[in-house]
Amino acid sequence: MATNFASRSIFFSHSIKHPFFPFTPPLSYSHLPFSLPLRFTRTTCTLQHQHHQQPQTTRNVIRILEERGLLDSLTNDSLRSISSNTINAPLKVYCGFDPTAESLHLGNLLGLIVLSWFRRSGHNVVALIGGATARVGDPSGKNIERPQLDGETLERNTVGIENTIRTILGRSQNPNFKELNVNGNEFCDDSVVVLNNYDWWKEFSLLDFLKRVGKYARVGSMMAKESVRKRLESEQGMSYTEFTYQLLQGYDFLHLFQNEGVNVQIGGSDQWGNITAGTELIRKILQVEGGTYGLTFPLLLKSDGTKFGKSEDGAIWLSPSMLSPYKFYQYFFSVPDADVVRFLKILTFLDIDEIVKLEEEIKKPGYVPNTAQRRLAEEVTKFVHGEDGLNEALRATEALRPGSETKLDWKTIEGIAEDVPSCSLAYDDVLNQSLVDLSVSSGLFDSKSAARRLLKQGGVYLNNSRVDSENKRIEVADIVDGKVLLLSAGKKNKVLVRIA
Repeated sequence: MATNFASRSIFFSHSIKHPFFPFTPPLSYSHLPFSLPLRFTRTTCTLQHQHHQQPQTTRNVIRILEERGLLDSLTNDSLRSISSNTINAPLKVYCGFDPTAESLHLGNLLGLIVLSWFRRSGHNVVALIGGATARVGDPSGKNIERPQLDGETLERNTVGIENTIRTILGRSQNPNFKELNVNGNEFCDDSVVVLNNYDWWKEFSLLDFLKRVGKYARVGSMMAKESVRKRLESEQGMSYTEFTYQLLQGYDFLHLFQNEGVNVQIGGSDQWGNITAGTELIRKILQVEGGTYGLTFPLLLKSDGTKFGKSEDGAIWLSPSMLSPYKFYQYFFSVPDADVVRFLKILTFLDIDEIVKLEEEIKKPGYVPNTAQRRLAEEVTKFVHGEDGLNEALRATEALRPGSETKLDWKTIEGIAEDVPSCSLAYDDVLNQSLVDLSVSSGLFDSKSAARRLLKQGGVYLNNSRVDSENKRIEVADIVDGKVLLLSAGKKNKVLVRIA
């Protein structure tokens, strides 16, 4: 098999430095008191096409995003044309994630998906963790100022988020592509570049900030940003700390442009003001017209305009330690028909033609309910949790379906233990107890009469097997692996009984 290599651009600079800027001027811009990036190329890893399919690098990523409903605004429309040149001049794109929690949540998933589309289309990507900006707090979309996080919490959150980013973006997103090294016979490390802005902000003093950044910022323009204007009009107002956030994020773009060759910043539509603050700083400080771009994607909203990403229990976390793959899968399986097609477009990598076919099937007589939702749940769970996570979710979903013939085991039940109410009872208090009494003592029903009523209707299950008799008592064989029982009232209400 022939090996096809592409050149990627990286940056270097000369050794002359200006006292106000930790940058160095290339020869062609030596008249400036700062540096501009110079490019050279080197041979590196590339995507190797297999199975005789057309590689996705032949498609324009901006058209892909627009077609799928993932494009809100561009700072410069010329990004559409230059994004097609992935061989000689691939873009380098970054998205920022502030470590305000131990895990990213569903609202952050779009950033990872858009980065993935750039990557799948032949461009280079960078994920930036806001170890510094998280100490300030982004006012965008917030009614009140975020609480200050201590250093230990930020460090823990940073580690958790970096692991999530590396796990999701480091996973192969197209099984028809393999990455080869320059010899063409070994796999390259598929990890994405993850940086932390605290690494450069920790060296800044207030005077440094005022010299390097503050003198180029216009207060009137800063106050005109929507995120600032809304907060200034509110009762809570805005602190100076939050007011400077857009300058910190703006300088991040400048730093990444100078030192990493990043020329595109992406973010949700609420990040427009912060992104344009970066392009403006680059233009003013470096006196460069063009060359940097911003792109925003729509926020994740339901058809009724409410935020998509919250469940009854709170945020939909991407880390399996905070939300099991089973519960993650079930969340998407429950998406309304009104939203499922749009979410298939923006949250999965399925071909548009396949999504259109699913949309047509929904409208046909005889359509099996939740077929499209099942595909959505499978694709998103596989992207976030991998094949193992999806298989875990599917096994639990089938095993926990009332009436399922799949035999329950202790491991499967424990896999969903955090997702259902549970209680602990002594072995002697469970064995030979009537199912009606156990259903009440475990909290599945409020009263024995309610338990008997549903029993008569055939809606009570013990370990997913329907119970028809009111006289049923718990036997040794009913206790799964001698450790647990699973009681169900209908399809959704369950209680896990651990045997102490």
